[in-house]
Amino acid sequence: PVFAGMNGSAIENFSCVIYNVSLMNCTWQAGMDAPGDAQYGLYWRNSRDDEVVECGLYIKDEGGRHTGCVFQDVTIGTDKAYFLVNGSSEAAPIQFYDEDIQLYKVEILTPPLNVTASCTRGPAGCMITWQPPLTSHMENPECFQYELSLKNK
Repeated sequence: PVFAGMNGSAIENFSCVIYNVSLMNCTWQAGMDAPGDAQYGLYWRNSRDDEVVECGLYIKDEGGRHTGCVFQDVTIGTDKAYFLVNGSSEAAPIQFYDEDIQLYKVEILTPPLNVTASCTRGPAGCMITWQPPLTSHMENPECFQYELSLKNK
C-alpha cells in the first residue's frame, strides 16, 4: 500500500523481543531518506480489546531521535499485538509504518527451572529432570520442546 508522506521516510528494520518474562524491547532505524529533524513515535495495542497507547520509555540515539522503546509488565495474549510508528518533521511529511506481531513468536524464553541430574554406575545411567521456563502466557507445559546436549567426562 502507498502511504502519505515522503518516500523512504518511514522507519526501517522494526523488531521487538520479549525477555525476562515480561520485558519487551522494540527497535527501529530512521528511514534512509528521512529528513534530519524527523522524530518518531511508537504506538501499540496488545489486543483488540486494548486501547492504543504511546511508548512511555523511548530509547534515543546521540541526537535525541527515538530509535526504540522499552515496555514493562507485558503479557502475551492470543491476539496479535498492533504496532504503529509515525513520524513528524518540519521539512517533509513522514510515512508511517505499522505491523501486527504474534508476541509469543518474539519471546526469548528463560532457561528451564530446577534442572537436576543424578547418575548411577548401573544400567539405569542418568536421570535428568527440569521444570518448564517462566513465561507470561504458556498454559500447557506440554507445548515446550527441549534439547539436551550430553558430554562424556
